Amino acid sequence: MNVFMLGWEFPPFISGGLGTACYGLTRALNEMGHRIIFVLPQPINAPETAHVQIRTPSDRPGALKTYNSYRLEEFQNVEFHAIPSAMQPYSQSTPGGWQSRIHADQRVVAEPRQTVVDDGSPEGPGAPASHRSGGGIAAGHYGGNMFADIQRYAEIAIDLARGENFDIVHAHDWMTFPAGLAVARTFGRPLVVQIHSTEFDRSGENVDRRIYQIEREGVATADRVIAVSYFTRNILINRYAADADRIDVVYNAIDNNGGNYVLPPPIRRDEKIVLFLGRITMQKGPEYFLAAAKAVLQFEKNVRFVMAGSGDMIRRSIELAAELGIGHKVVFTGFLRGEDVARVFRMADLYVMPSVSEPFGIAPLEALANDVPALISRQSGVSEILSHVLKVDFWDINEMANKIVAVLRHPPLQSTLREHGNFEIRKLTWRGAAENCTRVYEKTLSQPRRQVI
Repeated sequence: MNVFMLGWEFPPFISGGLGTACYGLTRALNEMGHRIIFVLPQPINAPETAHVQIRTPSDRPGALKTYNSYRLEEFQNVEFHAIPSAMQPYSQSTPGGWQSRIHADQRVVAEPRQTVVDDGSPEGPGAPASHRSGGGIAAGHYGGNMFADIQRYAEIAIDLARGENFDIVHAHDWMTFPAGLAVARTFGRPLVVQIHSTEFDRSGENVDRRIYQIEREGVATADRVIAVSYFTRNILINRYAADADRIDVVYNAIDNNGGNYVLPPPIRRDEKIVLFLGRITMQKGPEYFLAAAKAVLQFEKNVRFVMAGSGDMIRRSIELAAELGIGHKVVFTGFLRGEDVARVFRMADLYVMPSVSEPFGIAPLEALANDVPALISRQSGVSEILSHVLKVDFWDINEMANKIVAVLRHPPLQSTLREHGNFEIRKLTWRGAAENCTRVYEKTLSQPRRQVI
């Protein structure tokens, strides 16, 4: 099958779990023999392009000369088209352009200071989390250039599709929905949209209406919709008036699961390490992690809390750690990738994901694959498929702290969670996800086309 796939990140251009999901799914579809044409935006002159084989832009008559085409050696059946763009959906807009990520080698330890941080809250720097305007892409974080980029992406996607042989269009998340709809309408192909996260996950009740309308139109117009969990499926039904009969659930998975990682031995240390790894945004609940950390330190002094990631709340989180009086016990690593991610997992005694609203959550699978027990929010899609993890409501700080202390104090509990969790994820493969995705494609192609106006 030939699939025209649209996404806004793909390793090494990655800011969150979507890039990991696109990589795993595309690789598995490639191994199954499907041909994928993958279109994505990327920063101009990004140094990461050194590892790819760059091909010259298309010489087709009338083609737009603003993109590169290339293939990665491990993807024999996948052709990538990179459109120069600054689209970074988890970043704030700034006068000088989209805010760059924190580099992987940056290390910050929270210490008391007098700096006043404006985190984008309409009420000001000290506003409670429940009153802030949102997470990584809250309502006030978008400038006009972002939506202009999305429209430009759609126009170039149409140009790239000309002359290509494809059976179906597959668009990942809201930024690609206008492009997916445009390509599907122009060439008369069925459209599948995949929802990895909704605006309600990212921004709570204070949604950006422009993003919501794009998501709603995509869900309403697509021939079929893929949700990454039943948690997300219910949001689509209740918040977007989506047709339940057109929504399929395809869970994410993990690479090299079940103990296939080749890693260095654990680092020797005296302190126990509790890890938060993910985007530091409202959606991921960093303030709840820090509040639980303060509670844990009342009972267990020999603990270090590591927050690995970047996001619009990182500065506020550093300030909060200092305000709580635990700055000397919290380490902020910045954005990590590759072996640095594996290394920090191997250092950890427990991984905690206190997400407020998590459509799926790949990081707990990575923790279990690295033999690290996990404590996860019940408000997450991954909690639907994992049994051998601890679960807690994100807002229940005391219960979160109690479970963290239990794991740190009782090695048999930690060992049981580690062994059973590692075994449990062996059935969660990207090959299985790709097979389920293929069934969605087949179902889409066999059903009557929806009337697109």
